[in-house]
Amino acid sequence: MMATTHALAGVALGTAVWALVPEAGIIPVLAAALGGLFPDFDLYAGHRKTLHFPVYFSALAVPALAVAAVNPTTTSLAVALFLAAAAVHSASDVLGGGLELKPWLGTSDRAVYDHWNGRWLKPKRLIRYDGSPEDLALTLVLAVPPVVVFDGIVELLVIAAVAISGVYVLLRKPMVVVAERLVAAMPDHVLDHVPERFVRDLR
Repeated sequence: MMATTHALAGVALGTAVWALVPEAGIIPVLAAALGGLFPDFDLYAGHRKTLHFPVYFSALAVPALAVAAVNPTTTSLAVALFLAAAAVHSASDVLGGGLELKPWLGTSDRAVYDHWNGRWLKPKRLIRYDGSPEDLALTLVLAVPPVVVFDGIVELLVIAAVAISGVYVLLRKPMVVVAERLVAAMPDHVLDHVPERFVRDLR
């Protein structure tokens, strides 16, 4: 799934909690958005393995949510929502496509790495690949609650995320064509500095 989809999943989660504890303010909602985005910071270094922890994030989120339920402060809610959104991101990547350059072909058996069991989980492809039409549809659904509930900066950020998602969906497959041409034109000493997952299907 797109990074924006994951971030908006966090925002939707934060919005639900804000509706219950509005006095905590907007910080927990922003923390949830960051938590939803955080695992994808490993995009250029061991993607879906380095910062994706479907078991460990979940294990940390459960006690954090319990603490926040008992003592719902801005800080406790922000920490709990960050961890919960990161857990949802890490676990939900198994519902998408694999790590291949053209995930719409369905050739990869790697969706997300399970550090607890020391193995890659296989993609279920309910959302065929990041940037697919169904991915955009999910993004739109997740954007509805915060747009309805909030105004100001949160609403603007959500609308911007939806707009970025739409552009990415349009460019998703053409970007691969461009990447193929760039890789074909690059000398080997340059390719040695490009993450392997970007070039292994093009060489």
